[in-house]
Amino acid sequence: MIKTKKIPKATITRLSMYYRQLELLEFDGYRMVSSEKLAWLCQINPAQVRKDLGYFGEFGVRGVGYDVIDLQAQIKKILSLNRDWNFGIAGMGNMGCAIFLHRDLALRGFKCVAAFDNALDRIGMPLPGGMRIRDIRELKTAIRDLNIEIGVITTPASEAQGVADLFMEGHVNAILNFAPARINAPDCCLVENMDFTITMDVLTYQLRQKIAA
Repeated sequence: MIKTKKIPKATITRLSMYYRQLELLEFDGYRMVSSEKLAWLCQINPAQVRKDLGYFGEFGVRGVGYDVIDLQAQIKKILSLNRDWNFGIAGMGNMGCAIFLHRDLALRGFKCVAAFDNALDRIGMPLPGGMRIRDIRELKTAIRDLNIEIGVITTPASEAQGVADLFMEGHVNAILNFAPARINAPDCCLVENMDFTITMDVLTYQLRQKIAA
């Protein structure tokens, strides 16, 4: 039973890390894993592993550890990865095509069911699997017909807000935004901004600090 207290976003991020490590452990033949080993694999403190999992219940046995397969199943349920999620991509340039071709997304239940663009030379282009790039003007209709639940934006910055508005008008309330611009959305819509330039800024700052140490 999930406790009523608010779960920190960082905890959810780490749950995803635990899940991936548990997959690797199962592949390597592990049946049980301790919080110490799981923490070492994720490069964090064992107490943090226990605290993160403790938000959602008691999964391990003291002195024994966690059942690798069972903990995978529990985390999968917590993250709602025990079902498929349909998503659509708006902006089929290099980034959009790379996401469309990302094999791990489909393996984890994230199904790209439509791709959109507004460039005349891209609309109608065939994609692997038999899909074709649709006109962005078809987006709201496709959301309804294909049950699109997540919108992925890979457009130029100047077009990101307009595309986000189209997704929201179609009642898509989860958006992954790769455009180098923040988009405005009501509280009912979840937005994750993936700006690589910000990540690079953080990385160069940390690198400079390391060099200066």
